[in-house]
Amino acid sequence: MELPPHEGSAISVVDMHTGGEPLRIVRSGYPEVKGLSVLSKRRYVKEHLDHLRRVLMFEPRGHYDMYGAVVVESEIPEADLGVLFMHNEGYSTMCGHAIIALGRFAVDYKLVKEPMSPETQVNIHCPCGLVKAFVEYSSGKTGGVRFHSVPAFAFLTDITVDVNGYGEVPVDISYGGAFYAFVNAQRFGLDVNKSRTRDLVDAATAVTNAVKSQVKLQHPTSEDLAFLYGTILTDGKDAYSQEPTANICVFADAQVDRSPTGSGVTARVALQYHKGLIQLNQTRMFQSGATGSMFTGKAVQEVTCGDFKAVVVEVAGRAYYTGVASFVQESDDKLKHGFLLK
Repeated sequence: MELPPHEGSAISVVDMHTGGEPLRIVRSGYPEVKGLSVLSKRRYVKEHLDHLRRVLMFEPRGHYDMYGAVVVESEIPEADLGVLFMHNEGYSTMCGHAIIALGRFAVDYKLVKEPMSPETQVNIHCPCGLVKAFVEYSSGKTGGVRFHSVPAFAFLTDITVDVNGYGEVPVDISYGGAFYAFVNAQRFGLDVNKSRTRDLVDAATAVTNAVKSQVKLQHPTSEDLAFLYGTILTDGKDAYSQEPTANICVFADAQVDRSPTGSGVTARVALQYHKGLIQLNQTRMFQSGATGSMFTGKAVQEVTCGDFKAVVVEVAGRAYYTGVASFVQESDDKLKHGFLLK
């Protein structure tokens, strides 16, 4: 069905999900994103094109927990594509569930050279750096995706922050392309698999606010990366086991990740490795407390990031297509710029 006549151009998108977490990929109709680097392009869209983030992420076209990606050119020769991530608050520096979806999308929509069996490598330049995705490919069909992260590291471990309404809470902070705070949900009398989502969100948001006000984050390569993206509540099962360990991630403006969180799994694996709880190439299963979906994660290589001992983490999962759409804004629509209900 064709769209009826309307003013202005349409923005065409492909919608996917990874472990239940949505990804809206912009295919066409988005203005040129200026900048000499992916990080500078991220600053440009924040300053000049943020109205389109609201159009695509907010109601009536999206919802409070929608997530999006804009494919851009990369300044790195080995990159197949660059990407900017968007959500209800702004723009992330890394998103693992999106990488898993984008890897499959890049092969299916021919953003890479002739695909190879059994895996096709897709180099995706994120604001945090180059991420290498490996897409299962057989008989013309794509499947699961694994990716190798940027260097991931534990930033601070076993610190105490004063959390409003909860008192002093022990917290770990780790980086997996974005910084996360980690807390055992049992500290709040909660279960990531069974407690009400609202209660988990309230506790995680309180931790995020406390860490932001009491801890100064630093990244060795760029100040653009030195911010807390969110808090991940865990089931506390951090020691190596063949059984899944569950967590739930609350990021941006109290947005809830439906998947196990790819960059969160990356940061959590780096934290477990730092504490000596897992070894190189020990695969763990990570379960979403929200949907029960699974990613696997493992540390595959020791590296450094500035003065930090770091690891490259491999995360694997599966993404699925959910639809395609073209979005327009009619001039007399008073809600055309989008809105959110909290």
